[in-house]
Amino acid sequence: MMKLWSGRFEKETDNLVEELNASIGFDRRLYREDIAGSMAHAKMLGTCGIISPEDTAAILGGLESILGDIEAGKIQFTTENEDIHMNVEALLTARIGAAGKRLHTARSRNDQVALDLRMYVRVHIPIIVDRLLYLETVLCKQAKQYQTAVMPGYTHLQRAQPISFAQHLMAYGNMFSRDVKRLEDCAKRLNECPLGSGALAGTTYPIDRWQTAKALGFDAPMSNSLDGVSDRDYVLELLSALSILMMHLSRFSEEIILWCSWEFKFIELDDAYATGSSIMPQKKNPDVAELVRGKTGRVYGNLMSLLTTMKGLPLAYNKDMQEDKEPVFDAIDTVEMCLPVFAAMLDTMTVRTDNMRKAAGRGFINATDCADYLTKKGMPFRDAYAVTGRLVAHCTAQGKTLEELTTAELKAFSGLFEEDVYEAINLENSMALRGSYGGPAVEETTRQIESIEDFVKARRQEESLCHPEKTNQ
Repeated sequence: MMKLWSGRFEKETDNLVEELNASIGFDRRLYREDIAGSMAHAKMLGTCGIISPEDTAAILGGLESILGDIEAGKIQFTTENEDIHMNVEALLTARIGAAGKRLHTARSRNDQVALDLRMYVRVHIPIIVDRLLYLETVLCKQAKQYQTAVMPGYTHLQRAQPISFAQHLMAYGNMFSRDVKRLEDCAKRLNECPLGSGALAGTTYPIDRWQTAKALGFDAPMSNSLDGVSDRDYVLELLSALSILMMHLSRFSEEIILWCSWEFKFIELDDAYATGSSIMPQKKNPDVAELVRGKTGRVYGNLMSLLTTMKGLPLAYNKDMQEDKEPVFDAIDTVEMCLPVFAAMLDTMTVRTDNMRKAAGRGFINATDCADYLTKKGMPFRDAYAVTGRLVAHCTAQGKTLEELTTAELKAFSGLFEEDVYEAINLENSMALRGSYGGPAVEETTRQIESIEDFVKARRQEESLCHPEKTNQ
């Protein structure tokens, strides 16, 4: 088969090279973006008088028919045409003749693929953000139910201080809010149009890059043609943001896995979001959380793959950069799959507040409050810390908690202890009194929940303004 670029060559491409070179197996998913970019390019060529009105009309009609046939499953792409760009161009030329050959005037596959990938990423960032916002909504819904549910907060995976389950959930709510902002920032930075950069040095034709940029929804054309075709920093930024997002999901997954175990039993997953064992009938495995945790490494790998590919490339385009698409596609697919199932798992879980409270009661997590009590009675904090440490050692030896010690036992360690100490070391009181900004007290978790809800609402409003058609569906 005669290649579109075959004029310089006397031999046909070796079959092994065909197989290595072809990207249609994965870049076929860019067909919408490729056709949209080609239509904008054709309109610009016509407006600038570079091609005739008749050719412009023929190209637009041909591209519309190809798009319809692809969506209807009537098109068979070929590896001989290497990629989505050449497949579409070959189809167009076969349908409309010589006019199809004029479409590529003042354009290169280099700026074409750079455009397509930017447009593809721009489509999928709002999808991921939308799924993150739904996850935030689920977290807020659950947090509202458990603002007074005492659980141990941990450091070093050791019981540390009393918090509420609501505060724990809102910690992730804040992390996911930052993930949304990172994705939004990425979307802003990538919204410049590389079309018109040509192979690397622009073109001698009198094109209007602002027209194509505006027609395709970009803020502006990229200001340097070398940069336009040779960098993929926006993709690396996306993969970085997705890796951080998956890290947050993975940490949360780890806690879900721990909380489901008999050693914790803080939560139980709905049957629809757990699996069994092929040999042990008693098992209920948190496979959703484990898979999300596992797929985090996959997204990390995609980031490292592309960073490694790009690190030594001279300007401008190099064929190595064909390796940019599969990591991006895989990372986007992975995140878009993980978010809704993770949200559904959280939405349907059963929270065992009684087991959380028992764990909190046996962990001396009110020791800091005991030291603070003595400090407020006039003892220097470091002395109070030492007294409380000896109390904990005594309790451990006696198999008691601080609350179970008598006033006489407490006074044996310090005469400052009075009956009001029990109010100070009560776990519910201890949590309720932690009303500093960001703490676990109910008034603070209420503020945190409302803050996340306002964040989600603001994004939803922006989305409806940008896409009013969604509000009418």
